[in-house]
Amino acid sequence: MDTTTTKPFVKHVAIAGNIGAGKTTLCASLAKHFGWGTHFESTDNNPYLEDFYLDMKRWSFNLQIYFLNSRYQQILEILNGDETIIQDRTIYEDAFIFAPNLHDMGLMSTRDFENYFTLFKTMSSQVQAPDLLIYLRASIPTLVSHIQSRGRDYEGSMSLDYLKRLNERYEKWIDGYNEGKLLVINSDEVDFLNNAEDLGTIVNQVQAELHGLF
Repeated sequence: MDTTTTKPFVKHVAIAGNIGAGKTTLCASLAKHFGWGTHFESTDNNPYLEDFYLDMKRWSFNLQIYFLNSRYQQILEILNGDETIIQDRTIYEDAFIFAPNLHDMGLMSTRDFENYFTLFKTMSSQVQAPDLLIYLRASIPTLVSHIQSRGRDYEGSMSLDYLKRLNERYEKWIDGYNEGKLLVINSDEVDFLNNAEDLGTIVNQVQAELHGLF
């Protein structure tokens, strides 16, 4: 009789973090190391992003709906697929960080926010959380340095207050996160782009968390 235990297949790993935390870089690095597929955030082909940074109040609802739909489609593809996928940013960040922040800043009306959040609750009830969530924690100086180094014109008008508000919301969300496994990495203390040892440490941490799922 075969008593071999079959390990559950990990389908979904996701990276969360503020703008400029290093999500895309780490996503690509971990995918390459583990042989995972990737789902990146839609920035280059996003029809609202540039307009949003020029006029946040006009385009906030449109942008958030676009991101919500995009990430919901990504999750459906991941759950219906047969390979492990690492996702750059989660559906939860839009709903618990970006949209409420825009609402609190007066950049999204209460009517639009309530409409958006009701739609999010409907969508999120149809999917499941990632098997592992990796949160990249980063200070404002680190975020600004990363944002400046990538040189996206539309990000040039982003205020420090906006980044600070987002960071505060991220910390509150992560502090109460109980949807599944969570790994917190401090981006201020590691350079996984240029330092192979730092990347190796993170790889080992991810490996340990994933084995902990089994």
